[in-house]
Formats: sequence, structure tokens, C-alpha cells
Amino acid sequence: MQEEREASVQLLKTFAPLDGLKRDNLAALAKKVSVKTMSAGRLLFKEGDTDKRTIWLVSGMVEIKEGDRTIAMIRGGTPDARNPLYPKTPRKVSARAVDEISYLSIDSELLDVMITWDQTGTYEVAELQAQMDGTGSDDWMTTLLQTKAFHRIPPANIQAIFLRLQRTPFKAGEVVIKQGDEGDFFYIIVSGKCVVTRETPLNREGIKLAELGVGDTFGEESLIAEAKRNATVTMLSDGVLMRLNKQDFRELMNEPLLQWVEYEKARQIIDQGGRWLDVRLPSEHQNMSIEGSLNIPLYFIRLKLSALDRKTPYVVYCDTGRRSSAAAYILVERGFDAYVLQGGLTNSAIALRRSA
Repeated sequence: MQEEREASVQLLKTFAPLDGLKRDNLAALAKKVSVKTMSAGRLLFKEGDTDKRTIWLVSGMVEIKEGDRTIAMIRGGTPDARNPLYPKTPRKVSARAVDEISYLSIDSELLDVMITWDQTGTYEVAELQAQMDGTGSDDWMTTLLQTKAFHRIPPANIQAIFLRLQRTPFKAGEVVIKQGDEGDFFYIIVSGKCVVTRETPLNREGIKLAELGVGDTFGEESLIAEAKRNATVTMLSDGVLMRLNKQDFRELMNEPLLQWVEYEKARQIIDQGGRWLDVRLPSEHQNMSIEGSLNIPLYFIRLKLSALDRKTPYVVYCDTGRRSSAAAYILVERGFDAYVLQGGLTNSAIALRRSA
């Protein structure tokens, strides 16, 4: 049975290339990394594995084998253990614990993003922490950098995003965005909590959709779809939000994340195990849709994420591409593999199913 304990900055600094990170960035990373243990005889990884993990040996000994041949014995705390254990994938070797070992394991894409940003960023975590007045800014920053969405944003964009974010304090009960208003900013919660509500003809007080906390984001749908706000977000407690204006959001975050595909490419994705996702209203879907498509309206997409399979690629569509691009952004931001159908249902090549 594996056990875990929190990693320390001092421990991380003993490994390469982590020792090259700025201390504040290393401290933020340490909060996301655990030291794990494994019993003797178990495989740490095996030849042919494609998992994107970067692993360092902290203590104990591992046997490295290429086929049936032992090519190395590595013990924690030695110079040989300072670097990651054979990080290239697919793995060319197997690593087995000779005795009980402890080790660090970090998502390789997260590590690459963190190192790249650390080396290119001029707006350091320490500077932001000073602005935050001790609100724990490294938590939300590391949370964002750890998301799959940020792995697909160019490093220069990440630097620009943090440079252009505006710090905005809010009081408990204050409305951040109001349903029906024009979209102007994308928000990231640095401290405090928010509640999301939607007013309906039958409920003017608003139906509670979700509570949001540190690291959560909101406000992107109306910016992408060029539509009015579809919900109200109110502060549940005093807090601090970082906001990015509409133009910066589109240039720096939206476009790098969206994968637009023509119908022929979309069909290939579907034929290889993907799924059509229609984000129009149920009445629109019933009237006309692509055969076999799943229907989840855009305004329900956040609530229905649990109904979707993270291992399945989704080709998202609507009439024009406006609603589907907003939905695809939300999916990609949360780790799904999502594509947007170029031109939507106006694409003349699409074979549609119409209701009788």
C-alpha cells in the first residue's frame, strides 16, 4: 500500500532541474507534489509505458532493466538519483523497487510549463504575493498552471496573462457579474468564495448552480460567444479576484485553446471513437441534428461534466460555431479533449437528421 507525505522546498531543491526554479515558484510547486512510498518488488514503471510522469528517487534502491538485462542499480541520495529516472516515453526500461523506496512523481507537462514560465516570466510570484496581501496567491497560480488548459497556452502568452491580470477586491454580497449584462471580463478567484445563480421565469430569485472557490474561473462564455451574461455571480465572502479584459482573454487564452476542425476531420475523430456533442437547445436538437449526437445545452455544460467521458474526444457543434466554441473552451479548461466544428450546422457537407 502506498503512503504519501508532503514534499518540502528543501527536498525539491536536491533534484535537477527543480533546483533551477525560483524559490517562490518552487514553494508553489511543493504544495502540489507528494513523496510517495512503494514496497519492495513492485514496478515503478515498466518498459513501454507511455504515462507522462517525471520521477525522482528519494530513498531506497531501484533496479533498472532493459529486457531481461540489468543495466543499473540506483540508490536514493546518490548523484545518480539527482536527475529524473529515465524520463523519455515510451519508457525504454523498467524500474523495480529492490527494497522499500520513496519517490517524487510530477506530471511532465505541468513540470515543463512551470519551468518554461519560471525561465521566461518577468512577473514573478513574489511580486503577485505582495499585491495579494497574504491571500495565498501561489495556490491559485499553481492551480491554473496545473490545468490541462494552460499546458496548451504558449509560454509567452502565460507571461502576458499574468502581466495583464487586474487585482480586484470584493465584499461579501457584492455582485461580480449580473445575468443579462454584456460580458467584459474573465475572472479568477484568488481568495474567498462565489455563488453562481440563474434567474428563470419561474424563479426570479435565481436557481443556485454552483459555488466557486480559489483557483476557479468564470465569465468566459459570454466573451467567447459574444452573448449576454447567462448567470449572476455573487461573493459569498470577502475576497480577491483577478480579471482579464475581453480582448486580452480572446487573444491570450481563448484562441490557443480552441481546436477548430472541418467536417471531414471531425468525421475521422468520430470514426476513431469520438462523439458529437450538440450544445444547442433541446428543441433545436430535436428539430435537426447530427446522427448519434449527445445534446447538452451550453448553459448546462458545467453541471453535466460528470456525464461526459474524459477519455472520449468530443466534436462540439451548434448552428454557427459561437456557442460550441464557448462550450469547447469550458471542456478543454477542465481536461477534456474537445474540438469545435468549423462553420457549425451551416456547413453544407453535413448529413443532418431531421425530425418527422
